[in-house]
Amino acid sequence: MALHFELAGSQIDGAREYQEDAFLITHMTDANDKPSALVIVADGMGGHAAGNVASNMAVQAFNKYLSASYPTNDIPGILSQAVAKANNSIKETVTETPALQGMGCTMVAAILEAGKMWWASVGDSHLYLVRNKELIKKNADNSYGGFLDRMAAEGTPMDPEPGLSRNMLMSAITGEDINDVDVSESPLELQAGDRILICSDGIDTLSAGKIIQFSEWSESPKECADALMNAVKEAAMPRQDNTTAVVVNVVEIEEAAQVTAATPPAKVPADIDEITAEIAMPAPAADAPPVAGKFAGKTGLIAGIAAAVVIAIAIAGFIMMSGQKSETVPAPSPSVAEPVTEDAAEEKMPVAEEPFPVAEKAPVVEEEEKPEIAVAAKPAKPAPAESVATAETVPATGSNTIQDPLKSGGKGPMLVVIPDGLFEMGSPGSSRYAEERPRHTVKVRKFAVSQYEVTFAEYNAFATASGRRIPDNLFLELEIHPVIFVTWDDAYYYTKWLSEQTGKKYRLPSEAEWEYMASGGKKSSFWWGYDEEPKRAHCFGCGDGLDPRKPAKIGSFEPNQFGVYDTAGNVAEWVDDCWHENYDGAPGSGEVWEGGDCAYRLVRGGAYSSPPQSLRSAKRDKFKSDSIYDHIGIRVVREID
Repeated sequence: MALHFELAGSQIDGAREYQEDAFLITHMTDANDKPSALVIVADGMGGHAAGNVASNMAVQAFNKYLSASYPTNDIPGILSQAVAKANNSIKETVTETPALQGMGCTMVAAILEAGKMWWASVGDSHLYLVRNKELIKKNADNSYGGFLDRMAAEGTPMDPEPGLSRNMLMSAITGEDINDVDVSESPLELQAGDRILICSDGIDTLSAGKIIQFSEWSESPKECADALMNAVKEAAMPRQDNTTAVVVNVVEIEEAAQVTAATPPAKVPADIDEITAEIAMPAPAADAPPVAGKFAGKTGLIAGIAAAVVIAIAIAGFIMMSGQKSETVPAPSPSVAEPVTEDAAEEKMPVAEEPFPVAEKAPVVEEEEKPEIAVAAKPAKPAPAESVATAETVPATGSNTIQDPLKSGGKGPMLVVIPDGLFEMGSPGSSRYAEERPRHTVKVRKFAVSQYEVTFAEYNAFATASGRRIPDNLFLELEIHPVIFVTWDDAYYYTKWLSEQTGKKYRLPSEAEWEYMASGGKKSSFWWGYDEEPKRAHCFGCGDGLDPRKPAKIGSFEPNQFGVYDTAGNVAEWVDDCWHENYDGAPGSGEVWEGGDCAYRLVRGGAYSSPPQSLRSAKRDKFKSDSIYDHIGIRVVREID
């Protein structure tokens, strides 16, 4: 097995009328003829004309020098020299065209090779590593704020000078001497499952939690890059800067597949004349959507800098061609004539590049013909223990609901009784989701579960009585919106309080109980069927017309077959179990699986910020048990005697 890279990029203009960011993905081969890649993101400064020229020119000069010098045993050395070449290209252009005086750019570039990453950066753009739900900034921040933070971390804090803003750049590529270049002297050792984010500072609109969230709920690099751009747009910040993100997935593949999938290195033109000759092709339409590697800026420049216009257009055309592919390692696909089994049909649902419309699926057996999860019913006369009934026999409302009074006044959450039964937990062996394998049979005892996600009002009654922190409701209505910003411990102690108040045993659901309940008694991927469908839940890309930046009120969509609301989307929900990497050794009962990594707890159900494919009943994820999140809430279980 070997580590390989999947890459894609995306960018938006933001509130600007022009694009000053530039990015490039160049595929190369290392000294052993194995695939490697160079990623560059530059953020232009100096206004429409100069910023556009500077970022494109710096990217082209950097790429040209590094590609010509690679492979090498001195990657830090060629990264430093490539920065110098980029800086010198701007110096020469400003000397020839004084109207461009003051232009410049920030830049971050990374070389990905054989499971390692080196980088060089100047300015305040970002190189992030996403690993184990943590966002780790790897490159230095060359802004004044970054300088103050470094001084404080070193034990010599400084008061900011009056009149200097934290986002003032202390280092940039302008043609002048560069104050500080951050070059990694040794590589970062990458791991399968890592994700690299290379972004311009426009991404600062999103909090670290949001970036992690959108990264975790996205499968492919293209989906992640587009999700981040959409989130920045949805934030609707005044004066939003241009924003660019290139996303790299680190994946493990067979050596043979790696060689087969290798992309030839991009050709680097020897000079501007060759570049100009290569772009003799129809230009994209003015309203064409951005694609990976495309520079979406308008190229109308001010009078007096015609030479710079020619250079900028030529560079942009070259980069558009050499970087517009979103390269991934192709997975083996079955023959057209291959019979589709039930498990295979379930796995043929693709990860959509755009949330909707959903790509055409492989044919599957009509849902009515599929066996349902075995659910025990109360027979009219004695029957064998294996006698079962389908979920459709369970009433959604009425006699199967419970609401316990509280000693302090009022009532606890409305509960729905879930009948006992057997179901197949997890995903089949053909699934790409290793954490959901192996699929195994689980027998679940009857229990009651909250019909809706616990609201702020319900939780705050406990928090007030116990002196616990009242979570921030972000202007959501307390009575009708699900509580968020609660740790796993908060959820646990809320169930203890309910037990004391009602005299009944409340707790968080086990992971098995949650999946069984969320499936609605169905064997399909979602409780409504095998396909992602719009307007079934509140999620990022569900087409529900609701605000994608916050949860919807509880019960905004129809319940599943058990009569339970919002088991898909809206907010994800803590469950009792500690994290296990997969289901090896998982019990066949519906009880909590003991052991595991209890620094992380299981979270189920997807959220308002999740893509549609993350709403599958089998989807499982982990989050730090002692942290709060704006997309995780609570659903409780009450045991039935």
